[in-house]
Amino acid sequence: MPLHGLPASSAPLQPAHFDIERAVRPNILALHPYRCARDDYQHGVLLDANENALGHSIVPETQDDTLALPLHGYPDPSHPGIKARIAALRGLPGPQNVFLGVGSDEVIDLLQRVCVAPGKEKILITPPTYGMYAVCAQVNDVGVVKVPLQLGGEHGEGGERGRFSLRVDEVKKAIDADPSIRLIHLCSPGNPTGTLISLSAIRSILEYPSFTGVVVVDEAYIDFAGATDHSAVSLISEFANLVVMQTLSKGFGLAAIRLGIALAQPPLIQVLTNTKAPYNVSTPTATLALTALSPASLALTQTKIQTLLAGRAGLLTSLAGLADLGVGPAIGGNDANFVVVPILSRSGDGRPDNKRALAVYKSLAEEKGVVVRYRGGEMGCEGAIRITVGSEEENAFLLQKLKEVLTVL
Repeated sequence: MPLHGLPASSAPLQPAHFDIERAVRPNILALHPYRCARDDYQHGVLLDANENALGHSIVPETQDDTLALPLHGYPDPSHPGIKARIAALRGLPGPQNVFLGVGSDEVIDLLQRVCVAPGKEKILITPPTYGMYAVCAQVNDVGVVKVPLQLGGEHGEGGERGRFSLRVDEVKKAIDADPSIRLIHLCSPGNPTGTLISLSAIRSILEYPSFTGVVVVDEAYIDFAGATDHSAVSLISEFANLVVMQTLSKGFGLAAIRLGIALAQPPLIQVLTNTKAPYNVSTPTATLALTALSPASLALTQTKIQTLLAGRAGLLTSLAGLADLGVGPAIGGNDANFVVVPILSRSGDGRPDNKRALAVYKSLAEEKGVVVRYRGGEMGCEGAIRITVGSEEENAFLLQKLKEVLTVL
């Protein structure tokens, strides 16, 4: 079996008695790794990875000198100062409600490892959704049950019943049909949907007595959703079966430092703490994170978020102005730092066109120097491209180049 990512080779392996297919678990040999934005394009105006286009908001509390840190020693294994600032920011009692990981991906992996028995039990996901949930499930040899979100827009966008809302009754039916489901992954606002899941829908799953596992709400984009009452953190005090994941990668503009966050009641936090590697968060990451959570840095973060929200509104207006060239109305709730728009057929029938959308995506990246993300292969996203909200200059450049491409293709 050829390994994904490695060219086939006829060269003999030594020693002769070694066979990698016998040494590696079958589920790992068959694994298709998560394909991130940088796997496709690395240069140009990069509006494909939902990074914070305005950068970080760190206001140094002291003279910043990474090389002066005690890099010879192991880092603090618990980082109580960071946890205290996060707890205060999110309105939780204290550090006992906070877990820190190497990006949200470590949190996803740990939760599956501690909650789902390999080869026996399953997770439930709601596509279209973040791809790492399923990748981690295959790595951990656990099954995946899929209950798609509401894919049609006949009831509007988002909310309780609109496009990309959670189909609560269908989730409950899946739970009833398969008691081996131990973990439910919800993404709010979703990726690629950009749509909040209502707290009433999340509450309904948490309260469902037939489900005795854990509900995980991924809030990577919550800082772009507006009012703070959209966050499932408000439910943590009521529900011991809830984990809310957040990150410093998006709103805080610190994707490079890889700091993910789990928020929950103390028992689940302690389980994660007991399971993690002893020094998972590095000293440079911890130092930057602590400063990013200072009052001055938080104030600047909010200023930049408001700038991006204004940019999102302007981008949506400008994209609507390209309707005659085949840009359809944005789909989803537009609750994140990106927008999703379908590229329509040139025939004028108003239908999303995957072939044209893919051609637009490639032309923008390879000829115009603008990289967005093609999402037409995702459920409910036919013909769609996902565009990260950029700076004012980046948005203007994107719109100019998109117009040029649509005129030709």
